[in-house]
Amino acid sequence: MTTKEKMNPNKTARVAGFLYLVLLPLGIFGMMIRQRLIVPGDAAITASNIMASESLFRLSIVSALIVQIVNILVVLVLYKLLKPVNKNHALLMVIFFLVGVPIAMLKELNQFAALLLLSGADYLTVFTAGQLQALVPLFLDLHEHGIMIAGIFWGLWLFPMGYLVFKSGFLPRILGILLIIGGFGYLIDSFAIFLFPSFKAIALFTFIGEVLFPLWLLIKGVNVEQWEKRALESA
Repeated sequence: MTTKEKMNPNKTARVAGFLYLVLLPLGIFGMMIRQRLIVPGDAAITASNIMASESLFRLSIVSALIVQIVNILVVLVLYKLLKPVNKNHALLMVIFFLVGVPIAMLKELNQFAALLLLSGADYLTVFTAGQLQALVPLFLDLHEHGIMIAGIFWGLWLFPMGYLVFKSGFLPRILGILLIIGGFGYLIDSFAIFLFPSFKAIALFTFIGEVLFPLWLLIKGVNVEQWEKRALESA
């Protein structure tokens, strides 16, 4: 059985590109809900907004969890596509990414904690309404800091992936360079926010590779001849 019969690299590339791009609207959805409901510096209004749109807030939590499930699928499909370049680097890519998944999922407990504080449960009657409202921003801030911790691994996985893309021969090298730049953006943001609380994120300006790469996979695919050559060399 030939390599081509075993796997269609363009089909795999397009599946990876599609799944990767699905993450974008899911992530934006959750971000927009938080921006709509959370009013910085006003715990009372934030609490009121969350309770008035509780279903929407819960949906944002579910959306974030779905993102991580899709992430697992993305990295596994990319492993299948990029493994012929260097299996060890492909494994490192998978390991870095999978370490970040449970961190990203567990941070959603902080958003759920905000809901519990506002639930009116009997065991919370020892607190005043004002105290409970004041605790809500605390857990929402913990959620945001959890994102920064997960971001360490969102950055680290881009280094081996960028290297694999750069060295592949079946994908444009510039995409690999842009992915590595994106990795630096995540890492700088993740560490700087803990060292310098007023630091402004730069990942918004360095993530372009994570848009262009899946678009390329979805629209252009890979150079099949070069992919098959790589696959035969690594067999």
